[in-house]
Amino acid sequence: MQPFEYANPKTVREAVGLLGKSWEDANVLAGGTDLLSLLKDYIQTPKRVVSLKGIRDLGGITKTAAGLRIGAMVTLAELLSSAEVRDEYPSLAQAAHGVSSPQLRNIGTVGGDLCQRPRCWYFRLGYGLAAKGPNGESLARSGDNRYHAIFDNQGPACFVSASSFGPALVALGAKVKLVSAAGSRELPVEKFFLTPGDEAGRENALQPGEILAEILAPPAGGVRNATYEVRQKEALDWPLATASVALKMKGKAVESARIVLGHVAPAPHRAVAAEKALVGKTLDAALAEEAGKAAVEGATPLASNGYKIQLARVAVKRALLEAVKART
Repeated sequence: MQPFEYANPKTVREAVGLLGKSWEDANVLAGGTDLLSLLKDYIQTPKRVVSLKGIRDLGGITKTAAGLRIGAMVTLAELLSSAEVRDEYPSLAQAAHGVSSPQLRNIGTVGGDLCQRPRCWYFRLGYGLAAKGPNGESLARSGDNRYHAIFDNQGPACFVSASSFGPALVALGAKVKLVSAAGSRELPVEKFFLTPGDEAGRENALQPGEILAEILAPPAGGVRNATYEVRQKEALDWPLATASVALKMKGKAVESARIVLGHVAPAPHRAVAAEKALVGKTLDAALAEEAGKAAVEGATPLASNGYKIQLARVAVKRALLEAVKART
């Protein structure tokens, strides 16, 4: 690990003042479950690490008229213990429950989950986001790609977004608040995640010198929501495919729907065709099956990850049926 300066600010203002103008100047430390691995593998080599653990303003879960505010430093365990989250935002609780390690639940943070770097093994071995080999070839296309993207993979990025909460927050229409020395800005979570077009790009909209301070979920207001994850094993691991849904109902019919797939694209993937297939119809097992099929239209699997198409179909179907069951 390369030596670095460690800073432990007590306020957000102090923290952003310690960040530099480039990623090489400073990195932010939240729970540390991802950053420490990146530092040990020399994937990130900042001159300074700025810890957010002493900043009380970045914690807490608060319900207001504007919705639910979740501080970026809220741990997964705290999220699971919140009655408001469990009762009104079950898609978030279900996503947190999928992280089976008690250690990670007690240390990992919601903000850290959104900002974690790709888990692509080529990226983790130092080949960059585009995962190019010595001759410029795409390692993800020519090598072992069983866990890579089946959507939005026509460009150089073939990794999948590793965020557990990203799909659920996109489905809920949530926003993130980003803070820098110049001020703050709010951004829909859907626009926070990016698919880089080249090696110089990033997988999210966070800029050097910015901190993700909080997540703002709109009022649940009877919105039926759920997350369903397909995993290879019950022990701690990342899902193979997930689906998060948020439904507004008019009687027994679906008035509007948002369906978001996770772990199948470089960013949480909106299944717009599946959303349209539900509107104005009564949701039952047959319609959920139809929506699952629509959700994977346009998938472009690589040589070894075509199995994810079926997993994504199943995840959509089961998330939809879980969402309806949650409020009936």
